[in-house]
Amino acid sequence: MNTENTSTAKYWMLFAVTLVITLVMLVFVPQWFWIMIPFPLTFLVQAMRLM
Repeated sequence: MNTENTSTAKYWMLFAVTLVITLVMLVFVPQWFWIMIPFPLTFLVQAMRLM
């Protein structure tokens, strides 16, 4: 039985930071913002403990 008591605060912070970076890239370099899309999605899934 695996009983982890790990905090997801780190993943929520990484999600917020990468989301902001993605939005900034969408405004300033829209042709390259899609490169950042996997990062906020991955951190969101990890923060929600789905992965």
